[in-house]
Formats: sequence, C-alpha cells, structure tokens
Amino acid sequence: MSITLTLESVPQEVFERLEALARRHRRSLNSEAIVCLESALLPGRMPPAERLERARALRASLSQESFPAQDFDALKREGRP
Repeated sequence: MSITLTLESVPQEVFERLEALARRHRRSLNSEAIVCLESALLPGRMPPAERLERARALRASLSQESFPAQDFDALKREGRP
C-alpha cells in the first residue's frame, strides 16, 4: 500500500540538491526522495546502483589467472547429478 506524503518548508538548498541528484540518476523528484529516505531509514538495504558498483569493483580486483573460467564451471557443476 502506497502512502502519499507532502513536505512543506523544504529548505532551498535541500531541494536543489535533491533536484540535481534526480537529474543525475534520471529519476523524478519523487523517486529520488524515496531512494534518499530508504537509504537513510533502511540502511540494511543497498541501492541497486551501489550494489552494482561494488560488484564491478570486486570483479576488477580479482585476477583472471586466480579464477579461470573452467574452475568456475567445474564448481557450478559440482554436486549436480
């Protein structure tokens, strides 16, 4: 169930930063405000963009020589009938 929330007396600087973030992330002001609230109030949940960024950084830090593709394939098949 969605709830409608109206904010009053938002400081100009806060509005401008929210607007800039929304443009950068190609979101509406409403969507960006929800993402910001979720990040602040539900810190255990990681935004998809941050999760993807962390995954890419981890992948970049791993050496292909240390984890060759055939080893991954063998591990995936392990324990399967």
